[in-house]
Amino acid sequence: MTKRDLNQRTTDVLAQVAEVGEVIVTERGEPRWRVSSYRGQDDALARAERQGRYAPPASKRVPWPEVVGGPRYESKDVDALLDDMKGSH
Repeated sequence: MTKRDLNQRTTDVLAQVAEVGEVIVTERGEPRWRVSSYRGQDDALARAERQGRYAPPASKRVPWPEVVGGPRYESKDVDALLDDMKGSH
């Protein structure tokens, strides 16, 4: 949504905000403002999630690994991995 649209079609813009939750307003092609609908008093966690600074944990639990501690490496395997990481610079 452009700044001009917001100025000249405010009712339409607010209707879109009510429908989708928020609209980004641009000025000269650059995002400048975010217009969002009022949600009442959010707690800090809900506000952080809405702002994209927090993601709730997955609802499906990840099973425990079958082998505790992961794979076992021998010294020669570690040396090969390190040589591979170093490359040929």
